[in-house]
Amino acid sequence: MNLSERLHEVYGADRRVRVLAQQIVSVLPRDAAILDVGCGDGEIDRRVGELRKDVDIRGIDVLVRPDAKIPVVEFDGLEIPYPDDSFDGVLFVDVLHHSDDAKKLLREASRVARSFIVIKDHRMDGFLASQTLRFMDDVGNARFGVRLPYNYWTHQQWQEAFRDLGIDVASWSQDLAIYPWPATLIFDRGLHFLAKLDIAKGDPGKPDLAASAAPPPSSA
Repeated sequence: MNLSERLHEVYGADRRVRVLAQQIVSVLPRDAAILDVGCGDGEIDRRVGELRKDVDIRGIDVLVRPDAKIPVVEFDGLEIPYPDDSFDGVLFVDVLHHSDDAKKLLREASRVARSFIVIKDHRMDGFLASQTLRFMDDVGNARFGVRLPYNYWTHQQWQEAFRDLGIDVASWSQDLAIYPWPATLIFDRGLHFLAKLDIAKGDPGKPDLAASAAPPPSSA
């Protein structure tokens, strides 16, 4: 672990989890069953669950960690292994910019979610935005072997993707204050956003399939 990674671990990692958990619970409806796509170790989900006992969260990831804090199922990074309308909502926390096809993942999320999607990700807008985001990705993820394609979108690209998929932006915040002062002057500055997206679907009386939904059987 180099100096930048050590400073991030000591001064930034726990604050990020705490701040993001608080931001996420502020937009969640009551009694929601949620799928966290790319949940990692599930620490943010654990914090969300502590703050909101009414919320049920499970996860999927391309790499299932043995120390995960929530139930996690492995997936291929492209197709979510659950039937249509299996969950009330889908959560992405700093995941879509790691994907080669973020739009496909969003389409999959709108398929398995009955009513909403919550996204925490980046905006590649502003002075040296790409370089700053790459630095943050390298420091936070490289040592864990996380794939880093650096597929950041501008604000306009996010909005175009939402329109193309027929998803409505219910709320949008760029004032997340993830980093302490003075780091916030460099690493926040509108580069991060949290959005809640509403999905218009047919039958509001569908049964909750989250408890019974299961991934396809393994071919191993």
